[in-house]
Amino acid sequence: MDQRPKTQYAQSEDVHIAYQVVGDGPLDLLYVPGWVSNVEESWEEPLLARFLGRLASFSRLILFDKRGTGLSDPVPHDDLPSLEQRMDDVRAVMDAVGSQQAAVFGWSEGGSLAVLFAATYPHRTRALITCGIFAKRVWSPDYPWAPRPDERDAEIERVRLEWAQLDVSRLAPSADEETRRRLAAYFRRSASPGTAAGLLRMNTHIDIREVLPVLRVPTLVLHRAGDLDSSPDEGRYIAERIPGARFVLLPGADHLPYVGNADAIIDEVEEFLTGARAAHDPDRVLTTVLFVDLVGSTSLAAALGDRRWRQVLTDYRAAMRRALERWRGDHLRIEGDGLLATFDGPARAVRCAAAIRDAAHALGLETRAGVHTGEVELVEAGVEGIAVHLGARVSAVAAPGEILTSGTVRDLVSGSGLRFEERGAHSLKGIPGEWTLYAVMDP
Repeated sequence: MDQRPKTQYAQSEDVHIAYQVVGDGPLDLLYVPGWVSNVEESWEEPLLARFLGRLASFSRLILFDKRGTGLSDPVPHDDLPSLEQRMDDVRAVMDAVGSQQAAVFGWSEGGSLAVLFAATYPHRTRALITCGIFAKRVWSPDYPWAPRPDERDAEIERVRLEWAQLDVSRLAPSADEETRRRLAAYFRRSASPGTAAGLLRMNTHIDIREVLPVLRVPTLVLHRAGDLDSSPDEGRYIAERIPGARFVLLPGADHLPYVGNADAIIDEVEEFLTGARAAHDPDRVLTTVLFVDLVGSTSLAAALGDRRWRQVLTDYRAAMRRALERWRGDHLRIEGDGLLATFDGPARAVRCAAAIRDAAHALGLETRAGVHTGEVELVEAGVEGIAVHLGARVSAVAAPGEILTSGTVRDLVSGSGLRFEERGAHSLKGIPGEWTLYAVMDP
């Protein structure tokens, strides 16, 4: 989103609850996050921002941070709020935004809160949607999917001790390394180690099984078939005990609903609430793709040794990010010593490549880069299409220190002051035809 929503505060007893309102759709949709959240940082994480933006496309979306998390008032780690207190917080937020009735969408721990709220305040609940929900968090013979007490204790302690290097692979197995780093950073900005561990400990005492038969609102229970954090059998168990509930099993293994095929989840939510799902043609745009790779990184790493190489690589990645910020690039992937980024103008992409090349040279490194402008499909993981593959192939042909571009780039930057030298026609692996490539001359 270009304009970030305004953060406001509702008062629940003596606690201030941060909230935002996004969209102007015909129905109110209250989003209850799982575990921890930060309403402002949510818009800085591309996957989550896109997820929330789609929800807001057909609703007036109400977001909030549960007390003790994000921008809401902190609470003592050993005195975290009960679900009942959190229900009070939900009511306070709804009152603050003038919502008499809302559809409530909760995932993971937020699903448990959503169930309890819907059962307690059916007159304020238009519908209930859950995703990746659990009914309880400790094993029992009649609920065999939850971890045993010793397993749960070990998990809580691991989160507390490893919060600075949180491993989110179990929550987002389909995400690449860079995305997992971003998600871990988002969680750290949403809660402290003590709060995060304390919330898990509080969840250990959750048991909403007796509440399920009491629900009298339209209910949709969503679950991904390969969810590693919450078994789909738990979702099915819950749906079977809610009168009239609809259970939908979706493909995928990510527990975080905004990772993986998030559109499948939102399509189900939209159809359930509005009676129709939007027709989503692939988003296709013209963009400039930049690929940058280090030359001879393996031999250089061996020569420098692990410690020195890690520091050089850290400095190089920082330089890449500075160049991207200066030239308005969207970095989609920084993995190992490679970069994929997109730009809304080819001249900026070329100048960014030159800035990265010069910064790398100052560190004793050499890069090769490829730039191409073409139509791409915007997908959840970034961009796809022939243009992306072509950019990668152009980069692979470049010599050390060289920035190669397609003819399209050269044609589009006319008048920019950039100069090019033809490098001949090339057959690019997997790309039909021959492509004339051009080297950028000292931008």
